[in-house]
Amino acid sequence: MDPLRSYLGRILLEEITPVVMVLSTPLAEAACRKNGLSFVDMLSPFSLFKKIDVPVRTASEVPYRLQMFKIRMVYASDVRKEDCEVADEKIKPVVSEANEKALPDLLSDPPQAEDVLGKPEAELCPLWIKKFNRELMRTLSFSEHETFDHPVACLLVVSSMDKEPVNKFVDLFNTNQLPSLLNEGIMDPQILKHYLVLHDQQEGPQDIAVNVLAEMRSTLGLNDCKLLCINSSTEAGGSNADNSWLPYKALVLNNHDGSCILSVDDLNEIKDFMQDFVSNHIIPYMEQKIRVLNQQVATTRKGFRNQIKNLWWRKRDDVPEAPNGPMYTFTSIESQIRVLGDFAFMLRDYELALSNYRLLATDYKLDKAWKRFAGVQEMSGLCYFILDQSRKDAEYCMENAFSTYLRIGSSGQRNATRCGLWWAEMLKTRGQYREASNVYFRVSNEEPSLHSAVLLEQAACCYLLCNPPMLRKYGFHLILAGNSYFVSDQKQHAVRVYRNALFVYKQNPWSYINNHVHFNIGRWYGVLGILDVAIKHLLEVIACSHQSLTTQNMFLNDFFHYVQSMGKKFDVYKLQLPVFNMSSLKVLHEDHRTYASHADVGVSESTWQELEEELIPSSSIVKTNWLDTQPMRKYKDSCICVAGGNLF
Repeated sequence: MDPLRSYLGRILLEEITPVVMVLSTPLAEAACRKNGLSFVDMLSPFSLFKKIDVPVRTASEVPYRLQMFKIRMVYASDVRKEDCEVADEKIKPVVSEANEKALPDLLSDPPQAEDVLGKPEAELCPLWIKKFNRELMRTLSFSEHETFDHPVACLLVVSSMDKEPVNKFVDLFNTNQLPSLLNEGIMDPQILKHYLVLHDQQEGPQDIAVNVLAEMRSTLGLNDCKLLCINSSTEAGGSNADNSWLPYKALVLNNHDGSCILSVDDLNEIKDFMQDFVSNHIIPYMEQKIRVLNQQVATTRKGFRNQIKNLWWRKRDDVPEAPNGPMYTFTSIESQIRVLGDFAFMLRDYELALSNYRLLATDYKLDKAWKRFAGVQEMSGLCYFILDQSRKDAEYCMENAFSTYLRIGSSGQRNATRCGLWWAEMLKTRGQYREASNVYFRVSNEEPSLHSAVLLEQAACCYLLCNPPMLRKYGFHLILAGNSYFVSDQKQHAVRVYRNALFVYKQNPWSYINNHVHFNIGRWYGVLGILDVAIKHLLEVIACSHQSLTTQNMFLNDFFHYVQSMGKKFDVYKLQLPVFNMSSLKVLHEDHRTYASHADVGVSESTWQELEEELIPSSSIVKTNWLDTQPMRKYKDSCICVAGGNLF
């Protein structure tokens, strides 16, 4: 199977793509808002090209053709690394929405072995989990140590209604508007700039925009300026507005409410603009950048002499230990090599990308820049996978990257998660489901409970896909996932995964595990208000004579609580109460206060006390020292004997 046709291959083609930074004026955004869309939202459905068919020539003289290509449109204000907690809050709705949708399925019977075994992965693993994985990876966007998220081009958008549009373009690209990473010297500010004048047809005739475009081209360049006209539909909110989106129905964003004034001609014009922007500007710019950088690297770093010189210059023992290593600006040779590798990766020249990643790995290791070292190891592993050259090398690189990310502490944990997700998909593509489940389990240990639950569920699915299926491990990991779901307040998910594990333990005499599963399912159904199903599962655990008294009381208390809440009577057949044979019962009583005759029981207590004082001195007598005389005994002639002995 072609690696690029696998699920991981599709992820890489769609996620590791060039970023276009967008800077727009308020009037340009206002024109788009008439359709309930932002400018980026309006263009994003047209940023994926499935049949672009563009020739590409990078470092080699042999050209090849790109058939599929994608760019990411991002506002300049969003070109920043989000705080981890904020990013996690954006992921949570993916799980919560699926949690609400899971409730109707919980009313059906639990799946049986024949319903699960033999199913493909696409049916075992819900679609929302794949969406969750992607969102989890995107939390690492715009990292300092990677450049495939750094903008390749900047699209500056001005409305034809803006005063002095040409000056507006200059004002947009100033230090106040640009991302902090670009101002700090981490990103290269010398990127491709493309100028667009946006004309709202409802604001005036197109001649205004044409005049603005002519002025732009005379000042900013002939080929880098474009005109885009929108809002030409005359039936706002009518059938024409709805039908205009039909050719792009699968691409329309969720926030589009259907009431737009974009005509079919407008949409075709947007599509043509995006096609021209990518084919004639972005891809040629990246090609040229690769050729220039490759020449620089070949001159300064490649070859035996340059490698020895670089090794001698870097080999020093006073390099401080730091997770990110020394600071690398965009002008450093290391940053240039990383850009070269990432550009080559995005243009599908994986051989060139791999050679540069391997070159960087040595530099970062000597500089003790461990996070950057792990990053290039991670990308090297992906290159090996796509080239389908060496599985051993691919797994070595991913293992090395994963362990290095973990070793540097909290700053590398989420990177380790992304590396693990890619690694697991790589193993699944090759049918190594058992190894993939181990990776999911390792990743789950580094994430909060909600993320851990989703990862553990994926590990369980991998065990089921093994040949032969590893049912006990499948059930065990589902139970772990269910507990994590419940801790994360995702009760429907908790019940769902526990129910999926029922058939594993149903045919096995594992009493304690069965009790645990049924009791928790019953308890969680009760929390959800589905009392009849809750009682059904609790009936399975009340005959638990092997459990401790405390556990039995807990089971019975919950059972009685839900029965009382439901207000119905239930026949309890499994609860076996003890049966007593009344005729065989005997009550034995023995008084051990004395071994004498029954008559001696009536002797007064004072008599016994006098005898005891002969043996045990009174506590009221206080001795000052050992020379004090012993107290006088009242009966000096008394002697001691035991019960049953002779009295002299």
